[in-house]
Amino acid sequence: MMQKRKIFYALRILTFLFLFYSFFLSTPADFPAETIFQIKQGDSLRGVSLRLKNAHIIRSRLAFEAFVILFGREKGVVSADYYFENKLSVWNVAKRISKGEHHMAPIAVTIPEGFDTLEIADTFTSKLINFNKSKFLLKASDLEGSLFPDTYFFFRTDTEESVLASMKENFNKKMKILRPLIEAQALTTKRTEKEILVMASIIEKEAKGDADREFISGILWKRRDIGMPLQADAAPETYKVKGLPKSPICNPGLAAIKAAIHPQKSSYLYYLHDKKGGIHYAKSFTEHLQNIQKYLR
Repeated sequence: MMQKRKIFYALRILTFLFLFYSFFLSTPADFPAETIFQIKQGDSLRGVSLRLKNAHIIRSRLAFEAFVILFGREKGVVSADYYFENKLSVWNVAKRISKGEHHMAPIAVTIPEGFDTLEIADTFTSKLINFNKSKFLLKASDLEGSLFPDTYFFFRTDTEESVLASMKENFNKKMKILRPLIEAQALTTKRTEKEILVMASIIEKEAKGDADREFISGILWKRRDIGMPLQADAAPETYKVKGLPKSPICNPGLAAIKAAIHPQKSSYLYYLHDKKGGIHYAKSFTEHLQNIQKYLR
């Protein structure tokens, strides 16, 4: 009789433990693997546990909150974007959120020299899940030329605000180095920083590499100085209106900006690139027409 009671009690305990595990500790069958769960600054433990349960990341709010308290975070949880790549037990979920183990690896986003704001927006739209293209374009409408092309690192949940802040900060760092050079040449040429950036944006589009930036810069500045239209293919309006465009046509890189600051003087007034990208200079329009016949026809 005593042996039967022991077996009965053992079975009840095992059944209780099984039910307790099933309803409180086990991983939900529909746990959303490869999901991102956001905890904002000031979110309460109760609020987080409710959202986790509704998202099918945990079964029991009570178990989750108890584990968080055991991990020493009874006053709150660590705000971050948490990436759950695989199914986890409530103990592991609580551990990661208590210790801020978000598992969000930054991704590299490269913006090439010469991209305009629309191309930049399209690039980040394909990389960042919370990036709002419309808001970015609205806020960047007067920033063409000052969104520095470079390789940036962001979390996939970063927004257009983070992108704009990082790109503007990078631009300001680069310009802090370049401004003394601009100010030095302005003593003789009177060229402003904005004019330098506008010219650099044209050079970025017109040049084919390191070999011709400075020569193209020299030719375009010469055209402007003698009152001749710039006639740059990258900026069609320069065929009709003399002088520089009102604003940059793209976002130039460091090499193009330096070329705009330090143009190479020459006797040339015209240039063209052949079908292989090679550049050919001319001193007169007649010579330029000959180059067109020779290299482009």
